[in-house]
Amino acid sequence: MGRTREHSAITTEMSRIERMCVERGLKMTGQRRLIARVLSESDDHPDVEELYRRALALDSRVSVATVYRTVRLLEEKGILERRDFGGGRARYDPADRGHHHHLIDVDSGRVIEFSDAAHDAVAREIARRLGYETVQMRLEIFGRRLPESAPAGAKPGRRSV
Repeated sequence: MGRTREHSAITTEMSRIERMCVERGLKMTGQRRLIARVLSESDDHPDVEELYRRALALDSRVSVATVYRTVRLLEEKGILERRDFGGGRARYDPADRGHHHHLIDVDSGRVIEFSDAAHDAVAREIARRLGYETVQMRLEIFGRRLPESAPAGAKPGRRSV
């Protein structure tokens, strides 16, 4: 069900999330390595249950408790960012994906990443006028597809507007 890029067979190359873990001094057990690889290969924003399903498909020994503990640890270390897109479940976004925003389709749950320099400039200007310097900004738009817009099968991904 999930969208994971083709999983390469055994490889000695570290995934980008594994690298981030090592850089932050985390001990990389076999199951942590597996979870890091699944996260690195994901092109969506999986929740813990989806991560567990994907990891389990690759190693039947992984437990859901291990996935929960690992996700919590990666979040504490700043490797993952928790997102609440509704639906009563936290979803996760690797922290190294750069500055972007999210549009969430309230009917399908689909999440579309996008960048918008004009929005960012307006947000910085509003903060400045109110006497603040922008430290971080995040925009999450919840919407419903207009009937006359592009086909629902359009591929989600990072877009600039």
